[in-house]
Formats: sequence, structure tokens, C-alpha cells
Amino acid sequence: MNKTIQELDVLLADFHVFYQNLRNYHWNVTGPQFFQLHEFFEKLYDGVSEHIDNLAERILTLGGKPTHTLKGYLAMATLKEDEETPEAMTMVDRVAETMKALNKRMLEIAEHAGEQGDPGTAMMLEDLVASYEKTLWMIRATRS
Repeated sequence: MNKTIQELDVLLADFHVFYQNLRNYHWNVTGPQFFQLHEFFEKLYDGVSEHIDNLAERILTLGGKPTHTLKGYLAMATLKEDEETPEAMTMVDRVAETMKALNKRMLEIAEHAGEQGDPGTAMMLEDLVASYEKTLWMIRATRS
């Protein structure tokens, strides 16, 4: 299996962990910002679900086979499940931290893919990074 496929598979695992953490936050958020954050977390996990599908399909396009079990994801992921139910703004901070970590990882993979003559993977990840940068800006605006 080539390096880009392996990197994408780890990223796929990370997105599954992020998805589940977002579901936790969506289900368990409380406080005065409940309505806004409940909706925000749902919007994010819906987007992550789409990213998961795109990553798996990209792995298949490159000739790989994406990991498809929870056990496999947890064994490979660099992100950890959030076993806590933190207060609302801590949830937001953890989402931002995760998005920053994912952006860093995606940029590394995009750079490697570009060096390997794989502009499709590079562009897909760079577009996602740009989207997450906008969401991070919005999160920072709520924390000002």
C-alpha cells in the first residue's frame, strides 16, 4: 500500500473519532447556548460524515481499501475519544483543537500527495483545510 493511502486511512480513522466526539457534544451540551451549540455540533458532524465518505472513496480511487471497523479506527487514530461530558464552551474549545490538529495533518498529507504527483488528493484536502479555517475563525469570534 502506498504512503498516501496509508496516511488517508489514518485520517479516515481520525475523522471517525471526531465524528463520534461531535455526536457526544451534540447529545450532551447544556446551558444558555444550548440551541446554538446543539445545532452547530449537528452541522459539523453532518459535514464530517461527508468527509468520511469522500476520504474512503479517495482511498478506493487510489487502489486501496479503507479501514471499515470501529476497532480498526480506534487502533489507527491519532485522535482520542472524549470520554467526558465537558461544559459547553470546553466542548467548543475541544472542537477547535481537533480541527487545528486535523488541518495540520491534512496539509502534511496534501504536501506529500503533491510531491507524489497526486494533485487530486492534495486539492481535496486543501479545500477541506480552507473550510475548517473558516469554521475556526467563527469559533474564535465567539470566544472574543
